[in-house]
Amino acid sequence: MSENAPAEKTFQERCDEFIAVANQQNAATDVDNVNAAILFSAARFNVFSNVRQFDDVEKLKQEKQNMVDYFSQRYREMMEQNLEEYIERFDDYNQN
Repeated sequence: MSENAPAEKTFQERCDEFIAVANQQNAATDVDNVNAAILFSAARFNVFSNVRQFDDVEKLKQEKQNMVDYFSQRYREMMEQNLEEYIERFDDYNQN
């Protein structure tokens, strides 16, 4: 790797970029609209990034429920983690 190559972004930096875009969009529309767009976009990209491994639609059909279950579980874990953090910092996040 070249010394002049840009450093790879961290996971958190990528997350922060998506959140920044959501915050920009929220300035022009309501939060429910932005939230729905994020969920749809994540689902669409998850499908895109995972179906590339299949060379046969029948194999994809067989694995469909496994993929749905995997991403549903991962989302649940992330939602719970973020809710716990919010609960722990509730007073800090809700200062007037």
